[in-house]
Amino acid sequence: MNTQLLPASPAASSSGRPELPPTKIPARGWFARQHRQRMLRTDLLTVIAWASVAAAIALWLADGGATNITSAASLFTAAGIVAGLAGMDLVLLMLLLAARIPFIDRTIGHDRALEFHGKLGKPSLYLLLAHGLLLVIGYGMAEGLDPVSESINLWVQVPDMWLAFVSVALFIAVVVTSLVAVRRRFPYEFWYVVHLLTYAAVATSIPHQFSVGGLFAAGTWQRWYWLAICIYTGSALVYFRILEPVLATARHQLTVARVERVAPGVVNIVMRGRKLDQLAGTGGRFFIWRFLAPGMWWHPHPFSLSAEPVVNGRDGQGTLRVTVRNLGDGSAQLLRLRKGTKVALEGPYGLLSTAARTKNKVVMIGAGIGITPLRALLETTPFAPGEATVLLRGHTDQELYLGSEILDLCRARGVRLFHLTGPRAHGESTWLPADSVHNGYSLTSYVPDIRNADVYVCGPSAWAANVIADAGKAGVPGEQIHHERFDW
Repeated sequence: MNTQLLPASPAASSSGRPELPPTKIPARGWFARQHRQRMLRTDLLTVIAWASVAAAIALWLADGGATNITSAASLFTAAGIVAGLAGMDLVLLMLLLAARIPFIDRTIGHDRALEFHGKLGKPSLYLLLAHGLLLVIGYGMAEGLDPVSESINLWVQVPDMWLAFVSVALFIAVVVTSLVAVRRRFPYEFWYVVHLLTYAAVATSIPHQFSVGGLFAAGTWQRWYWLAICIYTGSALVYFRILEPVLATARHQLTVARVERVAPGVVNIVMRGRKLDQLAGTGGRFFIWRFLAPGMWWHPHPFSLSAEPVVNGRDGQGTLRVTVRNLGDGSAQLLRLRKGTKVALEGPYGLLSTAARTKNKVVMIGAGIGITPLRALLETTPFAPGEATVLLRGHTDQELYLGSEILDLCRARGVRLFHLTGPRAHGESTWLPADSVHNGYSLTSYVPDIRNADVYVCGPSAWAANVIADAGKAGVPGEQIHHERFDW
């Protein structure tokens, strides 16, 4: 079924929510300038990352390391030192990418930051393994010992070296358990706890870096540089991963006000809190929620708001909500949350927001529970009447979650709305329902000028991949396609 709404005059919501305030429309070209600035920040981050690796190797060169290569043994030792410096620098970059630093998040997005974080895992492990192996060979050749005997000698005789061996073992455990093929064999809780061993691996790797060899000897500038980047990385992790979420939780004092049934297995979780005006305008971005109930407090849930916070009291007091679907044991528990349950939050994160816009026109395409973040984005992102199109996909009308609210918003803001319902075409990689495919419809049938718009996609991973592929075929550049992945 295809349902289209043409622009209409603003109207109050039949769902009971207040009328929309006027939306300020940026001047023509503003979104393009915003995009250029974000790309410049992306380039800056890339340069900093590569420069940090080069600087790590330069530490050794500046200390005269290359002049000490006079034999095969010293060659192996030098290669081992360089591999260790580069590998440890990549580990620190991995930690910074996972630290949820706002500058990084607002530049490349949380999902891309974690994607790069994952890609650095294997190279850093290979470099650290090469570091250990090459040093054992180099030291052994110099002392006339085989690698095994030299390893035992280092473990027993050299201070802090046993910690380095423990560190390598922990890094191997982290990388192996992070592989998709392995991760699928264990519950989320298992590999998440193992993944936390990254911090233990880094902590046990640091002592020998300063106590073994002369590169980071006391009083050298190399020592101060390496200490500075280690301290900065640790401080960023502690502040953005621990302190900032604690402060946000204390600031907003969220508690569950009620749980409302939306559809079978789908509920709105409405929370009451304070200073919620500080969370306004975050439509599309997601928060990490922890519901502080027995058996649930430690489990993080990445959910976007499904509506703007409603502020109706002093000190920003009011309500906000997320819409949750029963997709497994963790989310099933949320359907039975009790009133008064305290809530911890982190965020907002991600680039599924106005911050990613490059054009004045916008297209939002959602399916299933992925419709709900688009509902909040539709409420907040600026556009003029007639400049936005919304396509909602579901097997039935009942799967078009929050459909009546979206209908009201589209009428109020002059948005074209299409409901695309029905089973998908069997044997075809398509996101459209079977009747649309059989009638020769494509993405451009609904949005002929889509190449001149930003496209926001939110839904199941395989379905979203098909939408993104179709958008690319329709001529939409990659920088205009926005999709947040939650499979991290």
